[in-house]
Amino acid sequence: MDDFEPIWSLGCMSGTSMDGVDAAMLLTNGERICAFGNHSYRPYSAEEIEAIAAAQGLWQGDQPDILLKAEETVRLAHLEVISSYSGVEVIGFHGQTVAHAPRRGKTHQIGDGKRLADEAGNVVVWDFRTRDMACGGEGAPLASVFHFACAKWIGETRPVVFLNLGGVANLTYVDPLAPEPETHGALVAFDTGPANALIDDLVARRRNWGFDRDGDLAATGKCDLAVVEEVLSRPYFARQPPKSLDRNEFSDVLKSVDSLPDSDAAATLTALSAAAVAHAEKFLPAPPGRWLVAGGGSRNRTLMSELGSRLSAPVSSVEDAGLDSDMLEAQAFAFLAVRSMRNLVLSLPSTTGCSVPTTGGRIDRPCRDPSG
Repeated sequence: MDDFEPIWSLGCMSGTSMDGVDAAMLLTNGERICAFGNHSYRPYSAEEIEAIAAAQGLWQGDQPDILLKAEETVRLAHLEVISSYSGVEVIGFHGQTVAHAPRRGKTHQIGDGKRLADEAGNVVVWDFRTRDMACGGEGAPLASVFHFACAKWIGETRPVVFLNLGGVANLTYVDPLAPEPETHGALVAFDTGPANALIDDLVARRRNWGFDRDGDLAATGKCDLAVVEEVLSRPYFARQPPKSLDRNEFSDVLKSVDSLPDSDAAATLTALSAAAVAHAEKFLPAPPGRWLVAGGGSRNRTLMSELGSRLSAPVSSVEDAGLDSDMLEAQAFAFLAVRSMRNLVLSLPSTTGCSVPTTGGRIDRPCRDPSG
């Protein structure tokens, strides 16, 4: 199947941190990475964040005016980003997750890919999770097959874990010696627990900050171990993977740090994120040779230090392997878009819990050729 001519795909990602749109070009045939291209970041304004945040937790049919405003906000921001690129042959559009309840077989990403295709005048691949969930999967994490290609790209020879620290933390264990992602034991993926979401919400409420820059506030505080231990005793952490989380799954933990000073509360939530990752090690098929960290949390020095002290293998940013921490998820959806066009597998029983290896991604083409 490797004779498919590589094409330039533009992946667009708006994550659970709700900070903006990441966009990245990738040259790929859907099986291997051929080249990385231009990338950009378009931050959301305060008004846009407010509109998107208002839709959090809503399902289709709930408060339609709020959902419509949030969807339009997301779509128009993406259209602005897309219009700055040329040479794009397909767009991978993740949309914005506002609700995710995998145990109930439900997920909700806002963003109208069909309308975006018409407005952008290009093929748009979107709605990546529905088919997986119809096959019993959790609908997340979805970047695992891309991580497999990344391990091949960087020439990894030992098992490696890609850890993404967004609002929620998720990992992919990769055996790079496996010939393909469908090979038994090649991939294991799941959400480990909260990453930045609780920390971001804490500093937003208490200090009106977007995030704890470099983990400086947490670095000055003392962790309340009792809070960490209580959270880790919850059923989610004992469940065998695959498993996934909604951004706000552990939002009640903020009440547990109400009585703590700002720095101690930040230190506790930062330690919790790292402890949840370390707790997940027992679910890996074999000890990894190293952990490669991406996402906003990779720039949090306190969180990275916590991970380094708790994990059994070296921890570093994916930049150390020649990859781009900020753009890895956008690149993943560029990769998944091409796989979708080729009807290749996006998810596996070992990554999302689907009953069989599953393809996905809805493909919409513009109503007319804008050049015609």
